[in-house]
Amino acid sequence: MPKARWNGVVIAESDQTEVVEGNHYFPPGTIRSDFFKSSDTRTFCGWKGEASYFNVVVDGDVNEDAAWFYPDPKPAAGNIKGYVAFWRGVEVED
Repeated sequence: MPKARWNGVVIAESDQTEVVEGNHYFPPGTIRSDFFKSSDTRTFCGWKGEASYFNVVVDGDVNEDAAWFYPDPKPAAGNIKGYVAFWRGVEVED
């Protein structure tokens, strides 16, 4: 089952991820929300739309903008609406 881990802690786990462009997107109900803090960062993808970000916080350590999601994606990416993906040192194992 895919798991996302940072600082030795599992922050998301699901057997219902969507893989897009090599990234596992975790359903919103499968992330451990106590480790996620909203970020003001936004980016834009031509076919997915505007992405929003979370800072990941574990044991007081902050990994800025380490998680992203599409709250209102374009129709082509509707399958990942609200799903969360990771980068910046967050390890995702299959």
